[in-house]
Amino acid sequence: MEYKFTEDNFEAEVLQAATPVLVDFYADWCNPCRMMGPVVEKIAEEYEGRVKVGKCNIDENMTLAARYRISSIPAFVIFKNGSPEATFVGAMSAAELKEKVEQALR
Repeated sequence: MEYKFTEDNFEAEVLQAATPVLVDFYADWCNPCRMMGPVVEKIAEEYEGRVKVGKCNIDENMTLAARYRISSIPAFVIFKNGSPEATFVGAMSAAELKEKVEQALR
């Protein structure tokens, strides 16, 4: 299941989450972001119960994008215990994204 993260729910859904959280910072006009959509959905299904996965639209949540210094999209940030643990930018294969998630979970 994919979540939609906003400035209103980010504190509760991401920073206070009991599990690690993968946040996909994206924009609707971004082609690489759209390409990553199915990849992120696959990761959400595969890691259900172990990692919370969701998207954050940077155009609608500019404060969050600025706070986490998102300057290129798609950008993926893994949060653990309320802190950004790993950040990676750009379109990638499902295998690459899975490997990065696995590294952050160690």
